[in-house]
Amino acid sequence: MTDDVFPPGFFDRADPSPDADFYGPPRLVTHIDDRAIAAVGALYADLGLDGEVLDLCSSWVSHFSTPPRRLVGLGMNAAELAANPMLAGHVVHDLNTDPVLPFPDASFDDATCCVSVDYLVEPVTVFREVARVLRPGGRFVVTFSNRCFPTKAIRGWLHTDDEAHLQIVNAFFVLSEGFGEVRGGLRTPPGPGDPLYAVWAGRR
Repeated sequence: MTDDVFPPGFFDRADPSPDADFYGPPRLVTHIDDRAIAAVGALYADLGLDGEVLDLCSSWVSHFSTPPRRLVGLGMNAAELAANPMLAGHVVHDLNTDPVLPFPDASFDDATCCVSVDYLVEPVTVFREVARVLRPGGRFVVTFSNRCFPTKAIRGWLHTDDEAHLQIVNAFFVLSEGFGEVRGGLRTPPGPGDPLYAVWAGRR
């Protein structure tokens, strides 16, 4: 189905080597500035993500202003995940090797993915899996900026602008066929600093 929407090579990357090698060294740094981080936390609070939440592509920090009741991280680096004080549990899992989530159906109230959607080579499958592990009505909240590791981001992302990125993520939701109305847009005011965009929808 994605072949009908995205052109050949859209999900290719400049560096196709195993992600486990690239993400092996811990990077205890933030990938967006303080203004964008605050916008992520404000969005999570506005949406009421306070139950059992899956933090997809997680790292050493999750950008909740107030931690949810139970936060589970899935990411690439064990040391980064272990350093995240908000996580009640974590799983090391490479979604680009295996896009199937290692959780039972209806395991979480909501899910998040912060500044990582541009690295997924099978995003529609991942989005479909997120819908599977969410309880009915659970939101999947995807946030992104204009920063990335260019060698690991998909080519289609690198060759499109911020407005097109909103449309791309919207298409991932629609093509997954697991979600209802898709919402989103720019979450930071115009001005200097990293822009923060968000796209989200609830599980059908």
